[in-house]
Amino acid sequence: METQSRLALIARLEAAIHECLKDHVPAEEPLAILDFPDIRNCGDSAIWLGEMAYLAARHGKRPAYVSRLDDFSARQLERAMPSGPIFIHGGGNFGDIWGAHQDFRERVLELFPARPVVQLPQSIHYQSPERIEQSARIIGKHRNFTLLVRDEESKAFADRHFDCAVKLCPDMAFAIGPVAPAEPVLPVLAMLRADREKAGDADLSAWPDLPVEDWITESPRSVQASKAFGAASALLSLKPAELRLAKLDAAAHNRFRRGIRQISRGRAIVTDRLHVHICSLLIGRPHAVLDNSYGKVRRFMAAFSGGTDLSHRAQSLGDGIDWARQAADDTAGKIAA
Repeated sequence: METQSRLALIARLEAAIHECLKDHVPAEEPLAILDFPDIRNCGDSAIWLGEMAYLAARHGKRPAYVSRLDDFSARQLERAMPSGPIFIHGGGNFGDIWGAHQDFRERVLELFPARPVVQLPQSIHYQSPERIEQSARIIGKHRNFTLLVRDEESKAFADRHFDCAVKLCPDMAFAIGPVAPAEPVLPVLAMLRADREKAGDADLSAWPDLPVEDWITESPRSVQASKAFGAASALLSLKPAELRLAKLDAAAHNRFRRGIRQISRGRAIVTDRLHVHICSLLIGRPHAVLDNSYGKVRRFMAAFSGGTDLSHRAQSLGDGIDWARQAADDTAGKIAA
């Protein structure tokens, strides 16, 4: 029953993504996707791969232009696609916690005032009233900006502050669909944030035997090798845009596979990362979920993904560990039977 519930949830959320995006993807014109996540966080790569999977499955399209934060060129974008919409990669960086990404999207809005710009699903969080005013001013000037958000609180905030179209949309990683896990080797694995979105410093002294990891550690050599292989596979196209996209896609696949291998090691998982929750649903692994520093995980589960027996909204770290240990025991018992 859990597997059927999981598969139904994934299918329902992918269909909801299509409802949000179907009128924004043109049949004839090209499109761009900006702000590729060339970072260690496997969750951002899951979002990117979901974006690529959605475009391929529902529209038979690949972007004509992609860029990272540091290699974006307005001139190259115009050359690659004189017309068509600009999409900005989704995630959890809309606001002023991750300022470089907000600076970039606001720059894009100012550079392309006549182009349709679609922000793929984001969570919104601001700390500075002045930064809210700056964002509102730039968004208000654009007049053709669509903002997709991943939770009701973000939608209420955007409706209140921004003069643009706002839609509630699931996270794009669900467009990947179900994923086959590796075999577990641990009863319980704790995947807890080690960055600025962690809710606090968890006291794990009561569980000295619990493996605690994050998924922002990677081998740069492995990622570079993946990029080189991706570029080699696209050499026959002789198109710079295809070479760049192949390299970035390969890096995203490398990081996503690493993340899936890592979380698959636990028969049950405890996490405060949104995409460990989402990827645990994709692989069908029971998991206890804590919140991040500003409520992003709780808000997303309330809007979209809390309706499966595979996930438990933990009230505390201890509650989450106790639930995960019981789930691991139950899973081991089913395998033995």
